[in-house]
Amino acid sequence: MPTDPTSRVAGSFAVLCAILLTGCDSPDPPEPGGGAAAETTTAAPATARPSGSPAATVARTSTPAVDPYAGMPLIDRLEWTSTIDGPRLVVHPTRAGRDTTHPGAAQRAWQEIDRLDPAADTPGMWDQFRCHWEWARLIAPDKPTWNLEPWRPPVGYDETVGAACNPGGPER
Repeated sequence: MPTDPTSRVAGSFAVLCAILLTGCDSPDPPEPGGGAAAETTTAAPATARPSGSPAATVARTSTPAVDPYAGMPLIDRLEWTSTIDGPRLVVHPTRAGRDTTHPGAAQRAWQEIDRLDPAADTPGMWDQFRCHWEWARLIAPDKPTWNLEPWRPPVGYDETVGAACNPGGPER
């Protein structure tokens, strides 16, 4: 078993990707700007991290009927930085943004990002954000920020998840 944190995260993503790609039949949520306000996925995000073997059971939470975080911001702030590869949007989620499991919350959070900085809505950025929202929150629930890079290729959601939210090369 890998011992460094990066390898553990990559290994956890591999397990989650296998579960996602083989065990989920729910449709993708609508793309941002598509007119629909709520996600169409029916499975709630997993709340338990896989342990041991890839066949580990992932516990599911029930989907709350009422959004306990309604009216609360899900995104605290955004900041643009420069890296050796290109620009990076650093997303700082709020505690509510880390904890919510309500349907439509990912779309609501993306709308907050779009209001804070419309330049964030470029090809591939929604898939990177959704990957962080659905999987990185599970693997590293207290990771202080999520990095989205507009220079990464827009390969679609499944390939973005398969690349641990970083299509086109590792995060540096």
